[in-house]
Amino acid sequence: MTTATCTAFAADRLIASGAPAEVVAAVKTAHDAGEAVLVFDDADARPVEFDLRGDQAAVLARLPSEPVEKRGPGRPKLGVTAREVTLLPRHWDWLAAQPGGASVALRKLVESALREAEGPDRVRRSREAAYRFMTAVAGDQPGYEEATRMLFAGDWAAFDAAIEAWPSDVADYARRLAEGSWRNGQGRAA
Repeated sequence: MTTATCTAFAADRLIASGAPAEVVAAVKTAHDAGEAVLVFDDADARPVEFDLRGDQAAVLARLPSEPVEKRGPGRPKLGVTAREVTLLPRHWDWLAAQPGGASVALRKLVESALREAEGPDRVRRSREAAYRFMTAVAGDQPGYEEATRMLFAGDWAAFDAAIEAWPSDVADYARRLAEGSWRNGQGRAA
C-alpha cells in the first residue's frame, strides 16, 4: 500500500481521514461493530484494503512501513530506464544536432509535453476520482445521474446543486475530489 492519506466511510458517514495508520483504528472498530466500511485513497479514490484480522495491534503491524531511502557514496539512483525508441532518420539527425545529444533533447521534449498536459491531466484525474467515489458511495442518492453529467461537463454550480441533498460527508468528499475539475483546476466556477 503506497497510500499517503485515505478516507473511510461507514455507509454515508465519514469515520476517519488521514494516514493509513490513523484511519485503520476507526475502520477496525466499525468493522468489528458489523458496519460495512469503504476506504478510499485520497489521491485517486481507489479502494484501500486493510487486513482486519486479529486485534488492533495485529492490524497495525500488518500495515506496510514506508520505505527508507538509503543514501551512500556515489551517484544517486535516478531511476533511468533504457528503452527502444523508433524514429525516422531525419528525427535522429535533428536529435544528434541538439546540445547534449539525443537523450537530453528527448528529456526536454518530454518535460515540455508533461507541463503542457498538466492542466488537462489534472482535470481528468480529478473527474475520474470523483466519479469512482460517487459510484461506490452515492449511486443511489438523489441527483446522482445529474451530478455525474455535470461533473464531466465541468459545471460546478450544477454539480453542487445536484449533490446538495446528499449526506454532508458524502457531498463534501465528492466536492473535494472534484475540485481539480473546475476551470482547469483554478477553483470553483462562479
